[in-house]
Amino acid sequence: MTDPRTYVPAPQAFAGRVILITGAGDGIGKALALACAAAGAAVILHGRSVRKLEKVYDEIVAAGGARPSLLPLDFEKAGPAEYEALAAAITKEFGRLDGLVHNAGMLGDRAPIEHHDIPKWMRTLHVNLNAPFLLTRYCFPLLKASPDASLIFTSSGVVRHPRAYWGAYLVSKCATEGLMQMLADEVESLPQLRVNSVNPGKVRTNMRLQAYPGEDRSTLPEASSILPTYLYLLGPDSRGVTGRSFDCQPG
Repeated sequence: MTDPRTYVPAPQAFAGRVILITGAGDGIGKALALACAAAGAAVILHGRSVRKLEKVYDEIVAAGGARPSLLPLDFEKAGPAEYEALAAAITKEFGRLDGLVHNAGMLGDRAPIEHHDIPKWMRTLHVNLNAPFLLTRYCFPLLKASPDASLIFTSSGVVRHPRAYWGAYLVSKCATEGLMQMLADEVESLPQLRVNSVNPGKVRTNMRLQAYPGEDRSTLPEASSILPTYLYLLGPDSRGVTGRSFDCQPG
């Protein structure tokens, strides 16, 4: 079997594929959007900041990629109507989704439960768990319309080794793993749709800086270095691989 951590897609391996990436304005989402576009995909960029999404748009076009679509939406504030409108816009423009990557997330407070800010706890669970559920729920017909669709949830190393003070972030990621496994079982009769999760590991992102402000960032890998696992799961070479959790880095 191919090692996803060292996977290199063939040139234009994603040609004709339509891939939605949440949190595509920076970090892992941005790096993945650039890589998918370079492999030939039509990329749909989601994020809160139109300015950031426009910068990613410009980079993709400057590199010779197909013009991406922009879908600005604040998951913290959006309700079912906004998700339904988002799915309707994708349906009108593309008619299907070949890939959906739930990359957007929120760290929340790292604090003892007895001191946790309750509104922030609720917001963190909403962004990290409810938002992926809602987006998946409304985009499900688009995924089913694809002959080869991949749905990727973002996990975390703290799921495998739960520890103190990770608050709603840890709880939301444990629940996300459960959601992934449940959904993979539910779609067992749909061989064209695979569902998996990815643990990025230690990466030089803004969220990592929030979690470990005193860490030496020069020791952390760039987001671009962990993309092989994502590209493997999004591409045709992972057909039939479903219901699994992948680590982007060893250890």
